[in-house]
This record gives sequence, C-alpha cells and structure tokens, in this order.
Amino acid sequence: MHRPAQRQRQRLTRVLVGAAAVPVILFASACSSDSGSDGDKKDSGDKASASASGGSEDSGGSGDKAATVEKAAFAKLPEPCDTLSKKTLGDLVPAAKNKAGKTGTSDDVSTRGNCTWDSLDNNGVDGSQFRWLRVSLNRFESDQSLGSGAKRAQGNFTKQVTDAQAAKDAKGVKTTPVPGVGDQATLVSYDVKKEKDTFKQQTLVARVENAVVTVDYNGAGLAGDKSPDASTLAKATEKAAKEAVAAVAAANKAGGADKPSGSAKDDKPAKDDKSSDSSDGSGAKPETDAKPKSE
Repeated sequence: MHRPAQRQRQRLTRVLVGAAAVPVILFASACSSDSGSDGDKKDSGDKASASASGGSEDSGGSGDKAATVEKAAFAKLPEPCDTLSKKTLGDLVPAAKNKAGKTGTSDDVSTRGNCTWDSLDNNGVDGSQFRWLRVSLNRFESDQSLGSGAKRAQGNFTKQVTDAQAAKDAKGVKTTPVPGVGDQATLVSYDVKKEKDTFKQQTLVARVENAVVTVDYNGAGLAGDKSPDASTLAKATEKAAKEAVAAVAAANKAGGADKPSGSAKDDKPAKDDKSSDSSDGSGAKPETDAKPKSE
C-alpha cells in the first residue's frame, strides 16, 4: 500500500531534476553562442589587420624611384681640325703653312680637344699680317651628382666668358651676345699690346646642348703693316663658330645619337663641377709667333 506513494515521490524527483537541468543547458548554449561571437570578432580583427598590413606593403613596394638626370644629347665630338671648311680656313688663315692644322694634346678626345692654325702673310718692306686661330671643343656627360650635361656645359660656358673678360693686359674689353650660334653664344673682344704691335683678340664661346665650342682668333699688322679691322675679325670668328657648332651636331647625327632637349633652365644648379675648370679654350692670350706653342 505504500508503493503508490513511493512511485509518486520518484516521479516528482525526476521532474525536479529535469527542471533543474534546463537552465544548465541554456547557460551552456549561451556560453557556446558567446564564444562563437568572440571568435568571429577575433577573426574579423585578424583579417582587418592582415588587410591593413598587406596594403602598407603594397604601398611601400610601389614607392617612387629616385629621380634620374636627363640624358646628354651629344655622345661624341668631331675631330677639332675637321670642324672648319677649306674656304673658311682660306679666309681666316690665308697664309697658313699647315692647312690641316695642329691637334692639341688631350687626355680624353671624346670629351675635349682643340686645333690651331697660324698664318704669316709677309708683304716685304710693307710689313706682314699675322693671324692665329684655335677651335676648342668640350663635351659634358650627364651625372647624377653634378647635373645634366647641358647644365654642366652652361657652367663651363659662363666660366670661359668670364676668363676671356679677365685676360691679362687686355684693353678695351667688349662683350657682345651673339644670337643664332648654338643655344647661346658670347663674343669677347679686346686689344693686347706686345712690344710695338697691337693684337686684336676675338674669343667667341658658344654652347650647343651639352657641348661648348670656343673659337679664338686674333690678328696684327707686324713690322709696320696696319692693324686689321676688329669688326672684320669678329665676323670671321662668328662664321667659324657657326661651322664648328654645326660640325658637333653633324657628328652626333651621323652616329644616330638620341637628342633630347638641351635646355639647362629646369635643371638644378650643379655643385662643384670640377670638369668646368678643365677648359681648353678660355681667354686665349694672343700668339705673336708664326708657330704658337703646343697646347
């Protein structure tokens, strides 16, 4: 007779135990859900971090390269003694014994060189006419630390003009811009008296792209002959300079060299360009001998 009551107590116990287990399951389920949410957040954060890291690497990998200096227009020079035509030489040095000229010494003919001619036209008791001519060529390569070839050539151009203006014993120095000869050209004219004779010097410096052409021409009337006209000498010097500039351009055209713009305006100033100090054609002192000293 006590069995029904006992069974009733057992059923009640099972119900209470089952009811107590429900919150445990719900709590475990909630914990599982929260854990998954945290994992998702962590995964999203990791992905965002990786994406940011990857973007930074891409950005760094596509950084701008160091700026490069402009390529020099001219890669070579012509033979200095071949820059002038026979006709021009006949006009400037008519009595030259060596029509081919005398090549000056150079440690690097690809970047510098010069050629000289001299003429002594003896008129007997009336005296004689002396002429001395030199064509000098300088070429400058583009250099990452010194600047473009055109900029370096411009620096050498300025130096040669300055040197010509400061020539020793020069009298009546006159400086004149000369349009139409290369990219820029300047003529420096002056007189130099040696013993009883007056020599009229003409120095024309021209820049074309990354090359500098210098023509030195002087004349004098010796042993009583009259002095040559300075303006006539200046015109002859300009004519020779135009031919020499054209010879430089022609030498590079024949070689198929690229010819980018030779403007020196946009380049940054070159620092300590030592090459500009090694000019072969700046402010030549007039020669009074029929055979000037070797350069």
